[in-house]
Amino acid sequence: MPRSDTPRPDRSRRRPGPPPWVAMYHSVDDCSHDPYRVTVSPRRLDQQLGWLSRRGLRGVGVRELLAARARGEAQNLVGLTFDDGYADFLTHALPLLHRHGFGATLFVLPGRLGGDNAWDPHGPRKPLLSAEGIRQAAAEGIEIGSHGLTHMDLTRADNAQLRAEVSDSRALLSEVTGAHIHGFCYPYGRVDHRAADAVRQAGYSYACATGPGDLNSPYALPRVHVGERDTAWRLHLKRRLHRHPVDGV
Repeated sequence: MPRSDTPRPDRSRRRPGPPPWVAMYHSVDDCSHDPYRVTVSPRRLDQQLGWLSRRGLRGVGVRELLAARARGEAQNLVGLTFDDGYADFLTHALPLLHRHGFGATLFVLPGRLGGDNAWDPHGPRKPLLSAEGIRQAAAEGIEIGSHGLTHMDLTRADNAQLRAEVSDSRALLSEVTGAHIHGFCYPYGRVDHRAADAVRQAGYSYACATGPGDLNSPYALPRVHVGERDTAWRLHLKRRLHRHPVDGV
């Protein structure tokens, strides 16, 4: 039988694996008054992390998740993100992450260090981390990413504002942490082609959104919101239904 000159596929080469699942959190504190649904109680977060652990899943930061996926080793990993940099991350979220052996990415606002969530006019005022608090989170293994300078909707920013929110925030966070900043998170989850291009040109490796629409790149990674009402059954449904149609990530 004649030999075929057609090369056989290299089955030893690892594929990236299934698309990643990334959960989006914000504040971890009392949620009795939470009109924007940005808060989950410590008790509920503990239950949610336990649900992941019991299923053989481990929470990690987004950079670690994407690197593992590129090696074909992300099947049992879940991305955990915390937006805005609330001070309660250190007091409530971080101890629970350590208890379960999980990592996470914390997206912060270097233009509001030690301030509060003034962009939420109808919600309770929540203090934000100071520079020292951000350094403490980084020292305890948390990936630090940028959420812009001031929590501005980048789809409505002019060129100067866009440059400051994307590039200047990265430079400031590098000064605060003494490390490269790889990830960006769009305020309000809103992204368009112009904002995604600005993030890419600023030197970030990836960026997270909420509903990126027709954007399909590492600079428009979708996430699923996780809140106080998400019991084990709701988490099961969200994880099963969620899809990340991102090529080349």
